[in-house]
Amino acid sequence: MHLHMHEEAERARRICAKINNFPHTMSEIRELFCELTGEEVGENFGLFPPFYADYGQNITVGKNVFINSGCCFQDQGGIEIGDDVLIGQQVVIATLNHDLDPEKRKNMFPAPVKIGKNVWIGAHATILPGITVGEGAVVGAGAVVTKDVPPYAIVAGVPAKIIKFVKE
Repeated sequence: MHLHMHEEAERARRICAKINNFPHTMSEIRELFCELTGEEVGENFGLFPPFYADYGQNITVGKNVFINSGCCFQDQGGIEIGDDVLIGQQVVIATLNHDLDPEKRKNMFPAPVKIGKNVWIGAHATILPGITVGEGAVVGAGAVVTKDVPPYAIVAGVPAKIIKFVKE
C-alpha cells in the first residue's frame, strides 16, 4: 500500500510540474488537470498555476470552478468542490492529520473536505481535514477553518469564526 501511494504521489508531482513549468493555454491546463484527477472538468474550469496536489485522483470539481495561483491540495482524504466555487491565491486544503501522541505521530488519519456550491474562499485561507463549507459561504482571506461552515456564513480569523451571514 505504501509503495502504491508513493508511486501515485510521484505521478501527481510529474503532472503538477507540467502544469507549473510551461506556458499553457487554458484548454491545455484543463487537459492536464483532468489527467491529474482522472475526471473531466467543464469548459468554464479555470486554474492559474502554480498548483500542487499530493495525489490528484481524490479531487472532484463541479462546473464553473476557478482555482487561483499557488494553491496546495493535500487530497489523499478526498476533496469535493461544488459548482461555481472561487478559490483564492495560495489556499491550502488539507485532508490528512497526524496522531497527537509523539510515539504514534507518523500515523495519518484521512478526512474528506467538502466545499459547497457558490463558495468563495479568500487568499491564503487554510481548510483543515474533515471540514464541510456550506453552500454560498465565504471564507475570509487568511482564515484557518477548523470547524464546519454553515451555508451562507461568512467566516474569518484564526481559528475561523462566523462574523455574519451573506443573507441576513
